[in-house]
Amino acid sequence: MSWLTEFVRPKIRTFLGRKEAPDHLWHQCPQCQQMIFHRELEASRKVCPHCGHHMRATAQDRLAWTFDDGAFTRIELPKPVPDPLKFRDQKRYADRLRDAREATRQDDALLVAHGNIGGNHAVVAAMSFEFMAGSMGGGVGDGLVAAARLAVLQAAPLVVFTASGGARMQEGAVSLMQMPRSIIATQMVREAGLPFIVVLTDPTTGGVTASFAMLGDIQLAEPGALIGFAGARVIEQTVREKLPEGFQRAEYLLAHGIIDMVVKRAELPAMLARLIMLLTANKQPIAA
Repeated sequence: MSWLTEFVRPKIRTFLGRKEAPDHLWHQCPQCQQMIFHRELEASRKVCPHCGHHMRATAQDRLAWTFDDGAFTRIELPKPVPDPLKFRDQKRYADRLRDAREATRQDDALLVAHGNIGGNHAVVAAMSFEFMAGSMGGGVGDGLVAAARLAVLQAAPLVVFTASGGARMQEGAVSLMQMPRSIIATQMVREAGLPFIVVLTDPTTGGVTASFAMLGDIQLAEPGALIGFAGARVIEQTVREKLPEGFQRAEYLLAHGIIDMVVKRAELPAMLARLIMLLTANKQPIAA
């Protein structure tokens, strides 16, 4: 090595200071492994520009993308009983809740808001997979009931974005009882003659799939979303057969008549607006 590399370059680096690039500037697509600049990823609504893979999104993202101009009003949800069973496994449930709330700045795995979608007033409930895998406990059940009541009160359609790993085991039977509660919530909306639209996102599994997630008047799903009750490995071990390619993915469910449409994320707001308009057409005044 010359004196330039051994002496001059270190001196220049020391004088100017070494600047490290922040870790959050680039994201790797889990499907194609391509690197994506964070601004490009935000502009594409977390859809890979290389392969079209729909990455998981937060509940806050769902609300901002769905309502007109990202304008909406969140409602405060009922406070569930904290740690009803005083549950502890490798960690206390109370500590898990505290950590999830600090990480997401949410009280539980559901956000509810109201606003306009394509000029039509609507209530939207969005699940947060980042909050304890979107597991459904008493807080989620309370939130769904509150969303249904708000929809009935405002005579507005209810749209739910699902993202969940299933029941919240730390709440035991309390969690299981949210399945019938969520079904009652959907029935409240239906009895009021209002549309109930479900958007299934990756992943939607377990008790959520076995309850309100499959009861929509219209069932939409994002491309490639994992949708099912039990895991594929459990099913294979039970039936002792190899499952078909793409089993439990949105496209497979569409081909077998389980859902109505697979809609790309960028097209979801326009599709929701169109569906709301069609489903409420008989209640809207006819323009002259």
